[in-house]
Amino acid sequence: MAISFRNNVAANYASQLYVTLIGIAVLPQYVAYMGAEAFGLVGFFTMLQMWFQLLDMGMTPTLARETARFRGGAIDANSLRRLLRSLEGIFCAIGLVGAGILIINSHTVAGSWLNVQKLPLEEVDHALMLMALIVALRWISGLYRGAIGAFERQVWLGGFNVVIASIRFILVIPFFVYVGTSPTEFFLFQFGVAIVELGVLVIKTYRLLPPLSGKAGITWEWAPVRTVLGFAVSVALTNWVWVLLTQTDKLVLSKYLPLTDYGYFTLGVLVASAVTLVAGPISVALVPRLTRLVAAGNDSGVVDLYRNATQMVAVIAVPAALVLALFSEQVLWVWTGNAELSRQAAPVLRLYAIGNCVLAIGSFPYYLQVAKGDLKLHLLGSLVFLLLLIPGLLWATLRYGATGAGYAWIAANTLYFFMWVPLVHRRFLRGLHLDWMTRDVGAIAVTGLAGAAALQWWISWPHSRMSVAAIIIVSGLFLLALTAAGSSWARDLVGLKKHSQLAG
Repeated sequence: MAISFRNNVAANYASQLYVTLIGIAVLPQYVAYMGAEAFGLVGFFTMLQMWFQLLDMGMTPTLARETARFRGGAIDANSLRRLLRSLEGIFCAIGLVGAGILIINSHTVAGSWLNVQKLPLEEVDHALMLMALIVALRWISGLYRGAIGAFERQVWLGGFNVVIASIRFILVIPFFVYVGTSPTEFFLFQFGVAIVELGVLVIKTYRLLPPLSGKAGITWEWAPVRTVLGFAVSVALTNWVWVLLTQTDKLVLSKYLPLTDYGYFTLGVLVASAVTLVAGPISVALVPRLTRLVAAGNDSGVVDLYRNATQMVAVIAVPAALVLALFSEQVLWVWTGNAELSRQAAPVLRLYAIGNCVLAIGSFPYYLQVAKGDLKLHLLGSLVFLLLLIPGLLWATLRYGATGAGYAWIAANTLYFFMWVPLVHRRFLRGLHLDWMTRDVGAIAVTGLAGAAALQWWISWPHSRMSVAAIIIVSGLFLLALTAAGSSWARDLVGLKKHSQLAG
């Protein structure tokens, strides 16, 4: 049965949009029920999940790539099953060890790392123990998500993500009302959800796996991992560099900011993450399809898909980033109704939204290298920028706090975009970069920026939250229309629909 790339992208977007919006919508409720300081623990938990990715060792992307290669005919069913069984054993072992280390050190983190002011240290200690278990379970779930995505079952995965997000974000509100609002109670609820999530993903993955050829069962062995170790190590090193670049500021601020201020910082960063989430649904569908085209030797198909996907992300990411950057305080005020919270979090939202937009578009050369199975250039570039930028990031964060971290984030992504992306294109898609920069990115960005300048000059803000919300929505749609007008892919899509209607 043919699987539609467009349907997969639509399903990814629908589920990701729901998960993002519902997650953002309930955050003010979290702050209201838990308090800003307790919400700072939620921010620490989010950061902890990212650092736990250091333990992945490139195994999840490797399994996803091998699954896509199986579907393209490059490997057989038994090889895929053996690889999954081997990775399952490694994941479970690492997850248990990682969670154990976090649990053992929870008291030290609560008392010596976090700047707790009002919460009882015993309460924070218990919350940290639960965090360790949840992080391990969600990390293991990622292995099965990678496999399901590589089977291009994004429609099912999107629906499942909607259900889990609804339980995680919405059902916790009545839990607050009828059970309790302490950090321990909140993370106990999330622990139960993580168990259910992992169980369902395991069952779905095994239903998608091809049947065994032969009567022999599959046992754990190291050999299947050895065959893909080179690619896995390349991805692992890339992920380590990625985590260091994206999470160092958050780790440093969790040490030096009071937990309440860290909660404000977390709010700004989480809202700004909506920009990078724009690229997520497309990349989940893009990488398996690109991998299949590469395996089939369809070079023209690779270029067309790569360019169209870039424009899809740019058309949405640019207006989203501009709205959040230009109207950061207004967006936060409409969302929370809390003027003080909006004022505190707005500078962080503004800076991280801009940096995340550059990141979302600049990630496409990485997707190309994953599909090609060659991450040497990406790894080299990431290491170079890591050595250059981490000292600057630490200096900016320690000296200027959350604002310094935001400026460093913009600088890091901008330098990488303009200095290293051209080299990647020259290596893998020679002759493409100029057209990619001018037609696929530049035309969209310029139209968006021109519209943003006009809005800055024209808008006068009213005092009603509903009126402010209406202006923000209309401005976003206006910028979306402009960026779509600057995209050849969007113009062609509209033209095809009009032609179809006329033909009908």
